[in-house]
Amino acid sequence: MHADSSPAANTHLFDARGIARRFRHSAIFGALSALRSGETMRFINDHDPQPLLAQLRERFGEYLTIDYRERGAGAVVIDFGIVGLPGA
Repeated sequence: MHADSSPAANTHLFDARGIARRFRHSAIFGALSALRSGETMRFINDHDPQPLLAQLRERFGEYLTIDYRERGAGAVVIDFGIVGLPGA
C-alpha cells in the first residue's frame, strides 16, 4: 500500500478488508457515527465503495468529508472526516 497507514492523532484506522462483507456497511456506519467533530476515519478497502459513499452522503450530508488517499486496483484508502457536527 502506498498511502501512509500511520494516521495522525485524531485519525482512526478502519481496515474493512478483515470484516465479513455482510457486516461491512453496518460496521462502517457505526464507526463513523462514533466520530466526534474534527476526527477522521482512515478507511482501507479492497475496492472503491461507490454505493456506500452515496449512502454515507445521504446519512451524514454536509458533515462528512471524503478524501481519497489512494485509489487503485485492489487498494483504496479514504479519509472520512466529520466536521461541524452539532453537539459533537
